[in-house]
Amino acid sequence: MIYQWLSGVNVTAETKNRKPKIQKILKDMSEALDSQNDGVAIAAPQIDVSLRIFIVSGKIFDKEFMDGTSNTRSIKTHSNLFFINPVITKISKDKKVMNEGCLSVRPIYGKVRRATRATVEAYNEKGKKFKMNGSGLLAHIFQHETDHLEGILFIDKAKDIREILQ
Repeated sequence: MIYQWLSGVNVTAETKNRKPKIQKILKDMSEALDSQNDGVAIAAPQIDVSLRIFIVSGKIFDKEFMDGTSNTRSIKTHSNLFFINPVITKISKDKKVMNEGCLSVRPIYGKVRRATRATVEAYNEKGKKFKMNGSGLLAHIFQHETDHLEGILFIDKAKDIREILQ
């Protein structure tokens, strides 16, 4: 496990006023995520930034992407979602095992048991606080990315770890 304390973002001073430093980090994270055909989310530590931020790709809301029938480089129909200082406030008791991978440890995959529903409170890129509920893949993403912010990689929890070359 990686143990590293990450700083929270001073949302009032840095995000609401759209400070260039935070906006550049968000842009860099989006570009890094969007450059990966199969990437569905990214956390700030994955680009060597020690802040509590993650982004979920808008691709996960595209039916064709999720079905595997679209060109992953095609135009996105949904915007990326920004989570600044995210906190999981609620998770379901029911769990499900899903295959997971990670941009940080390619091409390693494994099976991880996580809650099937999760609620996250965070700030968006404009400094507005919001709450989002997720189920299925989105709930897994919330938990996976929050783990990154706690210094945990999915391989620390995974079973049946394997390498898949594409």
